[in-house]
Amino acid sequence: MRWGKKNCAMAADLLTIPTMSKKTKSSVAKKAKSAGPKYQRILLKVSGEGLGTRGELGIDGEAIRRIAAEIVAVRGLGVDVAVVVGGGNFIRGTTLASQARIQEATAHYMGMLATVINALALQDVLEDLGQPTRVQSSIAIHSACENFIRRRCIRHLEKGRVVILAAGTGRPFVTTDTAAALASVEIGADILFKATKVDGVYTADPVKDKNAKFLAKLSYNQVIDQRLKVMDVSAVDMCQRHGVPIKVFNLMTPGNMRKAVLGQNVGTTIGD
Repeated sequence: MRWGKKNCAMAADLLTIPTMSKKTKSSVAKKAKSAGPKYQRILLKVSGEGLGTRGELGIDGEAIRRIAAEIVAVRGLGVDVAVVVGGGNFIRGTTLASQARIQEATAHYMGMLATVINALALQDVLEDLGQPTRVQSSIAIHSACENFIRRRCIRHLEKGRVVILAAGTGRPFVTTDTAAALASVEIGADILFKATKVDGVYTADPVKDKNAKFLAKLSYNQVIDQRLKVMDVSAVDMCQRHGVPIKVFNLMTPGNMRKAVLGQNVGTTIGD
């Protein structure tokens, strides 16, 4: 069968793939980008109080399971997650030192050990939810967890494991906020998530002051100069020097962490 010019033209029309204009391509690209996570690697700072019951010592099973579920949801987006936990639900070194005849350095070491307890508990809950997890401690406790080794930590993250960093920096007189800032820089995190029990940063304590105003965006210098009670000044300064933004948000609201990772308007953003 011989094809004439007319038949060839018709066949060419049928095989032609429609092309998109530059405007359409740009629109599709933006939608695809907005659909995915804004950050590929995050560091989550969770206080000890966030893992416990207000006014009581110990771990709240419901609270820790809720936090674990939030972490699993974010991991489902393909995001690397490292977590730094506090130990205030068991002990606060400074408070203990002032109330008992214990040297402050010793009290701080006791507080670091409390963070290891929280880390091990969170690890088991995460793995019960099907998420492979490793605990790395700045204080060597070989029978319970790994020592913190930066390259090994990053490798765990690359393999899809959540890494929980315990024992702060391993040295007294340094808070877990500063440990979180240091870890975020060490592992190359895109952002530091500071989990709280309020929606973000306010001009005053919203629980005590009804006139407190919510602040959606702040610069590092505003937080430092105004002494806003977000994180330790040393932690904010470290993030500023290394260009790590900070997101302060309410982890008690289901789905908030996932929304923050997707770049939605949640909490307060601190940056340049």
